[in-house]
Amino acid sequence: MSVNLCGGFGEKGRTSIAVDDGETCILLDAGIKVGAAGDDYHPRLPRPAERIFALFVTHAHEDHIGALPWLSERGFLGPVFMTEQTRAEMPATLAQYAQPTDLAGFRPEAMDIRLIEEGQSVNIGGLRVTSGASGHVAGGLWFHVTGGNSRLGYAGDVVPQSTVFPMRPIPECELLILDCSYGVDTVSGPERAEAIARWIDAHPGAAVLPTPLSGRSLELIAILDGRFAIASDMRGALLQQIARSGRPELSQRVARAEDWSPGQPLPDCALLVHDAMGQAGPSVAALEQAVADAAPVLLSGHLPEGSPGAILRAAGKADWLRMPTHPTLAENLAIWNRAGRPAALGHSCPPDALHALHSALPALDPTVQTGASVPLIERRCLESPDRQ
Repeated sequence: MSVNLCGGFGEKGRTSIAVDDGETCILLDAGIKVGAAGDDYHPRLPRPAERIFALFVTHAHEDHIGALPWLSERGFLGPVFMTEQTRAEMPATLAQYAQPTDLAGFRPEAMDIRLIEEGQSVNIGGLRVTSGASGHVAGGLWFHVTGGNSRLGYAGDVVPQSTVFPMRPIPECELLILDCSYGVDTVSGPERAEAIARWIDAHPGAAVLPTPLSGRSLELIAILDGRFAIASDMRGALLQQIARSGRPELSQRVARAEDWSPGQPLPDCALLVHDAMGQAGPSVAALEQAVADAAPVLLSGHLPEGSPGAILRAAGKADWLRMPTHPTLAENLAIWNRAGRPAALGHSCPPDALHALHSALPALDPTVQTGASVPLIERRCLESPDRQ
């Protein structure tokens, strides 16, 4: 069994992995890369799309599902496995991030979309794919693939210590692909949340907080004790996510949140708008209004080069404090230990940060990049420097 790194290795975005046992080839995620152009916007497939047997999607963020119309346009006809929540969020993500030429002919109702639940296993040819809750978003998954005597663990995006969504441990494997979005960051989620709460307290008037429609929005709402507003089109999606979270009481906070729509004056309180980068959705208008009004802006996640959020931050017109929606160094080490200390790769991380991470986790190979193919060894007792 081999693993082809189709996107997201040595880079952030277009996350995609192909698993091939010589007969059956499946994809785990098919994302796009915000800020990229041409061939770099989509995954680098190891074979023609029509020869891919199935696609498994971890969640509905653009860097994991945004290339679905592109994949369909290129002849992919296999089943697509995702949770009900991912299916519900998919149209909004694709409308904002898929290329218009691919989206024009895309008909999701014509695709063979099969709903799965956390903990479910699916057999595709000689490969068995098992899922588990990721803690990243409502309905988010990680995948564990078994083929013959080889096992692959693919984290997707995970949040081990989320205060909103549960994460299940990834089982033992011979190769573990970790979510390395934060590199060697050691600052815990509670510390980050406290810093954001202090920022909000220090800016009691109009303040714009761009955030993804799913995942981080609920993490932010969990720390908003006072008055706040949301983009009006977020309410339904947030309530759906809360219904699948471990925090049903958050529905009361969403119920009392004020509505805001583009074209209206900014409310005199914290305003949550999507997306997180100012690239699409109501955040485009909200950030333009914030600049015009000299209102404070707090960005709290990844900002692709050239995105409106990155430009505002570089110009000193926006603050940035991370709201953790990916693992810290300690959390990745715990995931790796729980999975049996296997060989490891990291996605969604630039090369320099991967090399720094290798110093703390020697089993991680920091040299592989998008386009590489990695063979999976058969199950055996692995000896890493930490186990000798």
